[in-house]
Amino acid sequence: MSIRPLAPAALVLGLAVGALSACAPTTFPTGVPVGGPAAFNTADFAWSERSGQAAIEGRITYAQDGKTYACVASAGLTPDTPYTRARFRTLYGSTERAAVPAAVVRARTVPDANANYSGFVRSETCANGRFRFSGLPDGGWFLIVPVRSGDEAPLVLMRRVDTRGGRVVNVAL
Repeated sequence: MSIRPLAPAALVLGLAVGALSACAPTTFPTGVPVGGPAAFNTADFAWSERSGQAAIEGRITYAQDGKTYACVASAGLTPDTPYTRARFRTLYGSTERAAVPAAVVRARTVPDANANYSGFVRSETCANGRFRFSGLPDGGWFLIVPVRSGDEAPLVLMRRVDTRGGRVVNVAL
């Protein structure tokens, strides 16, 4: 095996990547987990307790295999924190959006399952396929809505939503 010198273009690319990586920050933004389970910390939820001008207006439009789904009871809104992000990744297989049978969600195990974050979760009635959360501060949220089609077992719809600038965010699940 012979060793050939790098072509000039490859050499330049390698030097550029090395220079850029030397300038890259080594810290991660606050509130963004970098992997693994996150410990429950009430301080991570403090931002969500503030009052704000933002709102989330939601409606259920979910359909599967020609069947439409309706709300079972109420919609839940959970602040996006390192703890809840890790928890939702385990429960729903995603931190962006999911439609998972409620029985599957209940059967999954999360670390620190007894952490009491329920005091930070907001709940609103879902009537006629619609719900609204108002008075929200800017931030990331996990929206959770149990739905059902006829007599079938319920599904849980999950979607991550950002509130910014006191605006109303319209969400169709």
